[in-house]
Amino acid sequence: MNAQSIPFVPSRSAAQRAAAALFLGLALVFAQAIAAKAKMPESFADLAEQVSPSVVNITTSTTVAGVNQGPQPIVPEGSPLEDFFRDFLDRQQEGQRPRRSSALGSGFVISEDGYIVTNNHVIEKADKIDIEFFSGRSLEATLIGTDPKTDIALLKVESDEPLPFVSFGDSDTARVGDWVVAVGNPLGQGFSVSAGIISARERALSGTYDDFIQTDAAINRGNSGGPLFNTAGEVIGVNTAILSPSGGSIGIGFSMSSKVVTRVVDQLKEFGETRRGWLGVRIQDVTEDVAEALELADARGALVTDVPDGPSKDAGIEAGDVITSFDGQEIEDTRELVRIVGNTEVGKAVRVLVVRDGKTETLKVTLGRREDAENTAVPAVLEQEEDLQEKTILGMTVAILNDELRTQLGLDENAEGLVVKDVAEDSDAFEKGLRAGDLIVEAGQQKITELAELEERIDEAREAGRKSFLMLIRRQGDPRFVALSLEG
Repeated sequence: MNAQSIPFVPSRSAAQRAAAALFLGLALVFAQAIAAKAKMPESFADLAEQVSPSVVNITTSTTVAGVNQGPQPIVPEGSPLEDFFRDFLDRQQEGQRPRRSSALGSGFVISEDGYIVTNNHVIEKADKIDIEFFSGRSLEATLIGTDPKTDIALLKVESDEPLPFVSFGDSDTARVGDWVVAVGNPLGQGFSVSAGIISARERALSGTYDDFIQTDAAINRGNSGGPLFNTAGEVIGVNTAILSPSGGSIGIGFSMSSKVVTRVVDQLKEFGETRRGWLGVRIQDVTEDVAEALELADARGALVTDVPDGPSKDAGIEAGDVITSFDGQEIEDTRELVRIVGNTEVGKAVRVLVVRDGKTETLKVTLGRREDAENTAVPAVLEQEEDLQEKTILGMTVAILNDELRTQLGLDENAEGLVVKDVAEDSDAFEKGLRAGDLIVEAGQQKITELAELEERIDEAREAGRKSFLMLIRRQGDPRFVALSLEG
């Protein structure tokens, strides 16, 4: 073994030792002061005792239809295998009979008259919903309404006596690093408490209206629908999902913020369904190249690609407008606009700030109720046509739209533009997502129907010294702007 080198330390005087002790004492006091200022809890026992009576276990049962196993074997009477196949068929018939499937989850009471919040996926398709309280009492719940978009459901139980309940807190005031406590029914173990901190805020997973709080408090299967509390005992989130390769908690859990949940719950309680604002535009994010093509100072806002009949069209919003503010709130991207519009009251008149042709305009829009757009299928590959006027421009083979192409693309007889027949795979157009079957309806924010018009718009952009060129295309009925590079 090699000897360890130890440096020589001279002995210290009594004065030096006293100074060192004083320094350590001050450091300890300072550390305690920091801990006190951060309000680090010594225990969550009081909080757990306070909120547990309002948290519930949820058990659902669903009737699952039997599965048809296909053709049945025919066995001659008296065959040595007759008994074997009879047993086999009996077991197969058992599998075809309807059966009951059960699931476990969590929830919490939000009013003394029995309203309960949980996740939609906990009770989805359930025939029967049973609620178990911390006291051991059980009641059957009825479904008031659900919102699959935020995965929230509202239930109701009837009780002869007032039920203990918890209140929602303001998730907007929660900060990364704050202590939080999750309570629920993980893995069917019953009322369990776990603690951690807020790891991140405003997380989006896959939903349009996502606003998740990320936490390292242990959340497992069965915790779904349970509450996430702050240290004041207020619900600031509904535990919804985990990120885990194993299916168990690895410290990355997600709770839908109370800011979203409270609005959904209020609407489910009043209407039995959600009622979200509808602006009536199709939009896309403003990328750096789109901002350059539109001569915008910043790549922010929501670029309007289409304005069907509806609130925005009535208010004068046009394709090509960039929405930068909605009802007094700055808009960074499309996700933010969709979320803010959806959370705005139906029928409310709001001011919308747009940038159009380099100038700012304010328009007043009365919101409708959100509707889903319907798409029309478009073939991926166009059939070849002889004597079709076409040309290769910016890596795209484009052709004039005629009746035959209208039929192939499923377009209305009044549709106009140029059809993309092919896109070179090494082109900027291919990289930006253009494909055969796309319809170019605008170039340089002007409508086009001829190949020469497209070339003229490109030449104008180059002469103006622009590095990119903006086109409006339609695919399967959906419009979007694409900025192609003019360099190289």
